[in-house]
Formats: sequence, structure tokens, C-alpha cells
Amino acid sequence: MTRSERIRPVQAHQAKQNPKEWPLESQQLAQALHQKLAIGNQDWHALKGQPQRRAAEQLVAALVLLLDAENSPAAATVSPQRLEATALVEHALGWLTGERKDPGCPSHGH
Repeated sequence: MTRSERIRPVQAHQAKQNPKEWPLESQQLAQALHQKLAIGNQDWHALKGQPQRRAAEQLVAALVLLLDAENSPAAATVSPQRLEATALVEHALGWLTGERKDPGCPSHGH
């Protein structure tokens, strides 16, 4: 069994949702996850070269943008949040595929 065969969407047992709005608390949950995964100043040097951490940080940032209240899930047009989220996902893919590398610390001249 491949990894993708083991990962299945979670079937939530919730009340019927408004299709033009994100589920309640989605934005707050995404922001909380972003705060957990964001690489802060104190951890930057230790974690900046870990591609999976960098990708996770970018992916959850994209999720926060997608779940923005101004970015309706039913919107047919491409919003600024959607464009920025797309760029973050592409950036994350670069980390995961090895195309993106740690550029060094600008404050140290590297």
C-alpha cells in the first residue's frame, strides 16, 4: 500500500455548511498551526536548512491565505490571496523536491 493510498480525506460529522463560507474556526485553526510551524528568529539558524520544515511553514501559510474570510471558497475569480497561496505552494514544492536550498544568512554576509 502506497502512502497516498493510506491518506484519506477526513470525513467530518458536522452540520450542513454554507458553501460560500469556510467552516467555522478554520481560519483560527490554520493560524494556530502556522504559529506552531513558523520558524522564529531564535530557531532560524538551527532550522533554516531543514527542507521539510521550510515546506511545512510555506504550506500552512498558503492555507491561512486560502481560508481568509475575504477569499470565498465559492469565488470563481482568482483573488490576491489565491495568487499568493499559489506562490507559497510552489515555493514549498521547491523545498520538497530539493530545487530550493538554504541561501545562507544575510546578516552574516553568506
